[in-house]
Amino acid sequence: MKTHFIKLLHYVPMGLLVLLFLSCERDLEDLKPAEFASNPEIFIDGFSAGLNYAAFGASVPTAFDLDKAVSYNNTAASMRFEVPDAGDPRGAYAGGSFFTEVPCDLSPYNALTFWAKATQAADIDVVGFGNDLGESKFQVTILGLAVNTNWKKYIIPIPDPSKLTAERGMFFYSEGPEDEKGYTFWIDELKFENLGTIAHKQFSILNGEENVETAFVGVTKSISGLSASVNLPDGVNQKVFAASAYFTFQSSDPSIATVDAAGQVAVVGGPGTAAITAKVGSEEAQGSLTLESMGNFEQAPVPDKAPEDVISLFSDTYSNVPVNYYNGYWAPYQTTLSADFEVNGDHILHYTDFNFVGVEFSSPTVDATAMTHLYMDIYLPNALPSNAQFKIELVNQGAAASAVYSKTITTDQAQQWISIDIPFADFNGLTGTDKLFQIIFVNENGAMSSFYADNIFFYDDGTPPPPLTEPDVPAPTPTVAAVNVTSVYSDAYTAIAGTDFYPNWGQATQVTEVEIQGNKMLKYAGLNYQGIQLAGGQNVSAMTHLHLDFWTANSTALNVFIISTGPVETGIALSVPTTGWVSIDIPLSQFAPVNLNDVIQFKFDGNGDIYLDNIYFRK
Repeated sequence: MKTHFIKLLHYVPMGLLVLLFLSCERDLEDLKPAEFASNPEIFIDGFSAGLNYAAFGASVPTAFDLDKAVSYNNTAASMRFEVPDAGDPRGAYAGGSFFTEVPCDLSPYNALTFWAKATQAADIDVVGFGNDLGESKFQVTILGLAVNTNWKKYIIPIPDPSKLTAERGMFFYSEGPEDEKGYTFWIDELKFENLGTIAHKQFSILNGEENVETAFVGVTKSISGLSASVNLPDGVNQKVFAASAYFTFQSSDPSIATVDAAGQVAVVGGPGTAAITAKVGSEEAQGSLTLESMGNFEQAPVPDKAPEDVISLFSDTYSNVPVNYYNGYWAPYQTTLSADFEVNGDHILHYTDFNFVGVEFSSPTVDATAMTHLYMDIYLPNALPSNAQFKIELVNQGAAASAVYSKTITTDQAQQWISIDIPFADFNGLTGTDKLFQIIFVNENGAMSSFYADNIFFYDDGTPPPPLTEPDVPAPTPTVAAVNVTSVYSDAYTAIAGTDFYPNWGQATQVTEVEIQGNKMLKYAGLNYQGIQLAGGQNVSAMTHLHLDFWTANSTALNVFIISTGPVETGIALSVPTTGWVSIDIPLSQFAPVNLNDVIQFKFDGNGDIYLDNIYFRK
């Protein structure tokens, strides 16, 4: 799998390194660059005058160099690019821009061409032109350029040459390791050309799709998915991604929606419909955005919870925790798409073609144990039947596996904001909120086609949590060194072999072993008395204390006994009920006259439900 480091390069990060070509094959010091020259050559055995190189931030600054040993057609030199291994301390990838100080007139040409090969088959992340370390107004990019060990000519078409009358960005690239390993590639004969063998230009916005969206006054959107496709001499249609400056955008009704030169759309009126389209020169671009404005947008209620009582996933009222995504698009079964928008500074989630959709926040998970409720506002824009069901699933990450808990809301409250306020207690089966990582929305009976969402957060309503009837966390992990312990029952130590934890003494107590977060413990339900039979007499005279952890919410009497042959037994009363796990270390001297050279049994008596763990002798 390829390691990708840069997806789009519209700017150069802080820390770039600029290298001037003062020691190339040509002596540049005595050459004066012609103003707005029409010089198509970038690298032909050496560099054209006035050309600079800047390494992108976090890249290997020395990744680029001249190579006089390897070149296309045995010419004097080529451009060599060294892609680093993953984890290289010099930089995470190879990347940089070649640019001129004085703009060049490239309007006579229709393509950038070059020859390239590599030490292995690879896909170069990004190559293109138009990155001038500034506005990069006319940037053109190819993603995933396939190279191999043979020299091959590559063509990057210019979408509209008439735009490039004063261009400074001659060439740029970015490439990371392939399968975490670096390699080398070479480029030669890099120049702009006027090729008569490329034809059939086609242009697209929105990836050529005819999109229709519901909108409101104040919504702003960017026209994305801008590309050009040209048929090359080998019959392949080469697709490039083009900057918005190549396109002329237009609105069918500016009283409903306007669009500026950068493709930024603003809904300004309504109700009504406006279609956003584009041209490159006189050629119509495929794709359009039809906005069906509903007029003024009704904002969701502003939440009134105190910030310190909230863990927010999506809201402009609070600071949001990290969220992996608001729509994971879990193919192949999910149909739900996103058309999120912003109205007067308020961000809104918009889900279309809704069957189910997940919001994931797993890096890190959310500990909502101090919270009591899940809150969100939803708006159902279409009329609904009375039996419409909107299901919400809350997923907590357990120690062994994830579990899903759900709450179904039946609603016919269409075309208005609905505040959904769900106590965690209403999620059937929910026993933990310590590692929440997903919320899933489900169109339970297919009655909804879309919905808007805002203000998704967990909060604490100030109500004290109900008392626990069983432990929600395991007992503390012991820290005594194993060489100083004789263990009866604990996951932390090796226990005495052959111990019987369920001897039949005619007791009414129900004994089970339960597990919390991967830690096992004993549960005595309905305790009257219960024994533990050791495998023969145990000499614990070298030990000084008996340790045990116990937990109970309803016991009013609890005693622990050590028994030696005779029987000789002594009991110690424990304080109950507890307010969590109690760790106790009882001096063995308090169990006198029990013979510590010959301990054979334990006994517990009392009442209620008791949880026990980490029963051991120590010194």
